[in-house]
Amino acid sequence: MTDRPIRPRRFLPARLRRLPAWSLVVAGTAAGGLLGGAYGVLQTPVYTATSYVVAVPGKKSDPAAALGFAQAYGRVATQLAVLGDAQRQARVPVRTMRRSVRTATSPDAPMVAVSATSTRPKLAAAMADAVSDALTRHAEATAGSTHVALVRFARAVRPTDPSSASPTVTGLVGASAGGLLGGLALLVRPRRGEPGEPAPTASVPGPAPAADVRGLR
Repeated sequence: MTDRPIRPRRFLPARLRRLPAWSLVVAGTAAGGLLGGAYGVLQTPVYTATSYVVAVPGKKSDPAAALGFAQAYGRVATQLAVLGDAQRQARVPVRTMRRSVRTATSPDAPMVAVSATSTRPKLAAAMADAVSDALTRHAEATAGSTHVALVRFARAVRPTDPSSASPTVTGLVGASAGGLLGGLALLVRPRRGEPGEPAPTASVPGPAPAADVRGLR
């Protein structure tokens, strides 16, 4: 019984092995685009509403101080003291408001933007207004020492369009990511030899020359 050499198993069909190298990039782009588009269709739309308050200096306050207090109130707006007061008006748990409410300030204007996100447009507007009202009340309680008051500039408008990414955007992002992964797979895959090119053979080192020891006797 003769021993046969063990050949490595090939898991890919012959037709797949004959595909051009750039097919990996095309396949990755197509798969990523389909997955991204499906995610955009299946995800729950998210809506964002924003209300604005402005810091107004008092008679004994420097107008530049209002800008500094606006920055400070923007950081305080997402703290538990303000959110705990706002939850009674919005009728949502504090943990929901902490996860959904964000603030932004401007270095040039003493204004604070309070944004809230939710899957329900009405709730997003209610949370933004509740935090703005609570922040205004906290500023009013300390206006005697800070000489700066917060005044509502604009109420939150119930959003009509979702702020989450559309299926087109998620599809483009998925296609870009899939194409990138396909390109990386193309770079790291083993190089295939040309048809008819002989396989490289391992070189066996020859015997080392024997040392002439006759002169050493």
